[in-house]
Amino acid sequence: MKVWPFFFNINSELFSLVQTEDNSEVETQPATMRKPISKTSRKQKELSELQEIELLKSWIESQQPECGSNPMSLPPLPSDGPVGRVGPTIFSRYAGATRFDQLPISKKTKDALRQSKYIDMTDIQKASLPHALCGRDILGAAKTGSGKTLAFVIPLVEKLYRERWCPQDGVGSIILSPTREIASQTFDVLKAVGKHHNFSAGLLIGGRRDVEAEKERVNELNILVCTPGRLLQHMDETPNFDCSQLQVLVLDEADRCLDSGFEATLNAIISQLPNRRQTFLFSATQTKSVQHLARLSLKDPEYLSVHEKSVTATPKNLQQMAIIVPLDQKLDLLWSFVKTHLNSRILVFLSTRKQVKFVFEAFKKLRPGTPLKCLHGKMKQEGRMGTYSQFTEKHSVLFSTDVASRGLDFNKAVDWVVQVDCPEDVASYIHRVGRTARYDSSGRSVLFLTPSEEKMLDKLQAAKIPIKKLKHNEGRMQPVSGLLAALLVKYPDTLQGLAKRAFITYLKSVHNQKDKEIFDVMKLPIDEFSASIGLPMTPKIRFLNTKIKSKKVSNLSPIVEPEILDKENELELPKEELDIGDFKEEGEKDALLTNDRENEAEEEGRKIGDLIPETQFSKKKKLKININRPVGTRVVFDEEGNTLPPLAKLADTKNVSGLLDQIEDKKTEYYKKLREDLKKVDKEDKDLDRQRRREKRMKDKMKQKRGNIEEEEDDDLSDSEGEPSEDRPHKRSKIYFDSDDEGEREESKDKLGFKPDSVSLAEQEALALKLLSSMHS
Repeated sequence: MKVWPFFFNINSELFSLVQTEDNSEVETQPATMRKPISKTSRKQKELSELQEIELLKSWIESQQPECGSNPMSLPPLPSDGPVGRVGPTIFSRYAGATRFDQLPISKKTKDALRQSKYIDMTDIQKASLPHALCGRDILGAAKTGSGKTLAFVIPLVEKLYRERWCPQDGVGSIILSPTREIASQTFDVLKAVGKHHNFSAGLLIGGRRDVEAEKERVNELNILVCTPGRLLQHMDETPNFDCSQLQVLVLDEADRCLDSGFEATLNAIISQLPNRRQTFLFSATQTKSVQHLARLSLKDPEYLSVHEKSVTATPKNLQQMAIIVPLDQKLDLLWSFVKTHLNSRILVFLSTRKQVKFVFEAFKKLRPGTPLKCLHGKMKQEGRMGTYSQFTEKHSVLFSTDVASRGLDFNKAVDWVVQVDCPEDVASYIHRVGRTARYDSSGRSVLFLTPSEEKMLDKLQAAKIPIKKLKHNEGRMQPVSGLLAALLVKYPDTLQGLAKRAFITYLKSVHNQKDKEIFDVMKLPIDEFSASIGLPMTPKIRFLNTKIKSKKVSNLSPIVEPEILDKENELELPKEELDIGDFKEEGEKDALLTNDRENEAEEEGRKIGDLIPETQFSKKKKLKININRPVGTRVVFDEEGNTLPPLAKLADTKNVSGLLDQIEDKKTEYYKKLREDLKKVDKEDKDLDRQRRREKRMKDKMKQKRGNIEEEEDDDLSDSEGEPSEDRPHKRSKIYFDSDDEGEREESKDKLGFKPDSVSLAEQEALALKLLSSMHS
């Protein structure tokens, strides 16, 4: 039972918690009021567990299958035969078991499986469980909906049980899932299988805000079911988070976890895990890459592909169809399909998140008559899980990206899987159609292909996928392009922006595909596709500038007349008559899906249509110089303005050399004249500077002279009081070091009457006494 939104104790007999809708924690209460367990009974229980563990270890070791063998090749065990110990040292064979109660697993696990109504094993469980219980690494590949989750959950729980793992031992096993929905689904299976055990387990996925609460409790968890990003976050940020004692590592949907999208994250996680561990890899399309297996440190893994020799790569009860439809008619066909299957549960796959949002919002406003939902990777976790649960409850249409293409097991069967856009490869197709026809239920799928993507049918058929080619009945289609255009006018702020982004992201997704034999964006009718989703004008597509420029009109075949280049005279491919086929459950005819007929005229028309140049788009980037373009003609004029032949000046080499000499002489004369002018200007500047300094000195002298005259007047005033003028010393004149004439300084001294010997010592003493007496008076 859960004790936190991401944490629970598997033993439901000990704890019973209530979880509110807002994921708030509620105080634990005992499930029932029972008599406390005595020490004697507790010891007996521990003793019985030890005996059971020893029995299981002996049973597994004595009857383990040979390495590299397939247990399904052995004869099945009889349903009424002995199980377990049949003698003092003899145990029953478990390789070839068909029921869970014939396996060497604990009583707690068997009780939980029986209560969950898991009785008989599927093929992948029959093949993998005997090897997994022995502690071997497993590479398991099986069709979608074949029970791969139980194939790794059971040996994981049993491994920890035999090791007597407890919460104080820390993290014992990790299950990595590529998406949050798959992780949540695996977590539910784990709770069902291990509800009688005492392990602690947690669900660690993105989209939750209680990361700090997770950090406080993650060190107490024994089993982690998580996405790679959230696990790496805890490894980097959570103090004392330790995985050094890890026993089992599981990669669910292993091919998706090992691809380039998770490469850096997975490498960082693997580097922090011990090499001595048991590793399980399960997927519908498994990898045998030596590089991938080396990254995971697998040791002699058992490769078990139970359906490798099957006639078909998909379930037998899955009916698969493909329709060749022009790109600009895809939404018309999708709308007509939804309108004619209102009582079905339909899962619609589109390439990009922007397409999902646009189609969902547009169809929701058009009200087809059935509930509509959308699912993509940018939705919040609560919204994603709510959409997932609502889709399983009633008939509806779910628009989704590839986030829902792997591992999801809807509680109620999906009636139709509609792939509006071509999958990137065969593996993606298998995972998409695997959402229907799971276990023993039936299902149907339909794939929309443009004429340029028709080669995908050959690849699907080469991969043992029985898909039937059909034609759509245009007479029964309900066009939706006009309605979409009206919606874009009515809701310009929301739908128009979504339509533009959906248009651009779809073309970009096609452009980024690796298989250019199937995905060629230059073969798509871009203008018609833009009009089909309601856009009044074709948006600019910047990432196609290089491709469009490289496709020149000069590369066209000469058999094409110039009139073909005109948009008004574009060739229209001939269309063939369409018949109605029978694909209804009740035996009624589905007016949208019809049988296919070969049409040679269509192929010829397509060949001619490939010669038509695509629409040119305006470019904002700098254009590269075309070195192959014709060179321009140079026109030379004489001094009178008359045109000269291009090579006229090169005809007479003597004239050319003479002209060069004249130019050199003119340059020399010009530089000589410049030097002379600079010398003249330099002399004038020196004279001006000298004159300026002289004038400055004269001004200073005049100021000093006026100051001396004022001093003499003061002396006269003092003389009138009875003091001789000779008693006061004269002030020394300033000396100018920049003076040009030494005689000027001597002359200035004479004018000022400066005589050093004219004042005696007695006169100086008398002057000092006079000054002192004046200060005291």
